[in-house]
Amino acid sequence: MLRLGGLWVLRMRSPAAGVPVKNLGLREVASGISSPGSTSTRALNIFDRDLKRKQKNWAARQPEPMKFDYLKEEVGSRIADRVYDIARNFSLALDVGCGRGYIAQHLNKETVGKFFQVDIAENALKNIIEMEIPTVSILADEEFLPFRENTFDLVVSSLSLHWVNDLPRALEQIHYVLKPDGVFIGAMFGGDTLYELRCSLQLAETEREGGFSPHVSPFTAVNDLGHLLGRAGFNTLTVDTDEIQVNYPGMFELMEDLQEWRDGGK
Repeated sequence: MLRLGGLWVLRMRSPAAGVPVKNLGLREVASGISSPGSTSTRALNIFDRDLKRKQKNWAARQPEPMKFDYLKEEVGSRIADRVYDIARNFSLALDVGCGRGYIAQHLNKETVGKFFQVDIAENALKNIIEMEIPTVSILADEEFLPFRENTFDLVVSSLSLHWVNDLPRALEQIHYVLKPDGVFIGAMFGGDTLYELRCSLQLAETEREGGFSPHVSPFTAVNDLGHLLGRAGFNTLTVDTDEIQVNYPGMFELMEDLQEWRDGGK
């Protein structure tokens, strides 16, 4: 059994009085894709971002890239439902770590005027799902968003931010590109994700080796998200936790899905 938790929602960046809204464009100070080996000076660099890009490009080239999309589809649909809960239209929207476009496909042009989709893997962008909203695909790293301040009315992100090395920095950049009355809605895996697998591996390794090493990537505790979002400048926060339980017939089926989610960026 696989338990996936940590669906969280936040709304409204804090207003910046007297800051003019600039035209859409790329920031000169930021590059779309970080160069190999580029890191944040304040974060533990747990994940190799260049390797993550190669993994996502490999997954996008597989004969059946949609075979393991059921979880991404479900979470993307839930995020879209939360967008519809907000009684307003969004002229410009941004999807951070879009993959094949799992959120945009559930939205309509009456709600979003134009949709920018950003991903670190060029092959994932080539597999974008067709949708009715006018879209722009941009190759960029979630850790280095190449947009100007006060650009977007809406920013969304689905199952992508748990792979970044510096989550506070990523949230600050999202806050930066949002307009003062903008909305951010995102979902990421919570701290109890893969609890059964983690415990099983720890018990087995302790029994055989007398100790254990971590074999599952770390996830952010849901209780810490509110603090991180507030520190990034967001207000009117709402943090939800949804549990999606997936049952598997055996260990090998679980491992197959985990490999595809890892290489697919989720």
